[in-house]
Order: sequence, then C-alpha cells, then structure tokens
Amino acid sequence: VQLQASGGGLVQAGDSLRLSCAVSGGDFSEFVMGWFRQAPGKEREFVATISRLGETTYYADSVKGRFTISRDNAKNTVYLELSNLQPADTAVYYCAADLGVIINIWAEEYDYWGQGTQVTVSS
Repeated sequence: VQLQASGGGLVQAGDSLRLSCAVSGGDFSEFVMGWFRQAPGKEREFVATISRLGETTYYADSVKGRFTISRDNAKNTVYLELSNLQPADTAVYYCAADLGVIINIWAEEYDYWGQGTQVTVSS
C-alpha cells in the first residue's frame, strides 16, 4: 500500500489550502484515514480522521472549525481542507491509513503512512 500526499505550500496567515492523499495498492474503502502533522522540534500530532465510508469525522481541538477532512472512495483519495491558516499550523502534514473499523486518533495504530507534505504559514 502506498500513500502519496500533495498540496502543501507557502501561504500567508488567513489563507486556505487543500491537501490530497492518493492511496494505491489496497482497497481504499477498507481504510480508516487520518491526517497528522509534525512541526519542527515537536512530536507528531493528530489532526483529523474519517471513517471508511466518510460518515464520521473527528478533529483535534486546535483545527476544529477550520479544517475539513473528506474522502472520495471512487478516487482512492482523502482530502484535508485547511482554512484560516495560522503560523502555528506550519508543519509537515502526513496522511495515514488504518485497517481498523473505527476512526482513530492514535498515530501508532495506523498501518501505512505517506511521505508528508510541507505547509508553511507566514504571518
């Protein structure tokens, strides 16, 4: 299974971005998907997760109301819409796939990881 994240970039505070993560080599609809991020000098942290059919989502408090996770099972892709970006959102964003059956906030339980995409927000 391979995950390819894309869509990061350098933006200004208040701007928006859409991250994508394309999954290949497995049955995408069997994966709970998650987004995590890691800022310089900090540990990887949970951002958002979505259930296998997309009916359930869950967000970290720090992004709730600003970020939206979604998926298109026909395209084997999960998305993360980032709005009202702030400098504190600067990090490498990773997508991950979990063979479990419920949404999951724990990075150590995810089975597959993408390579990450850099998001940098200037003030």
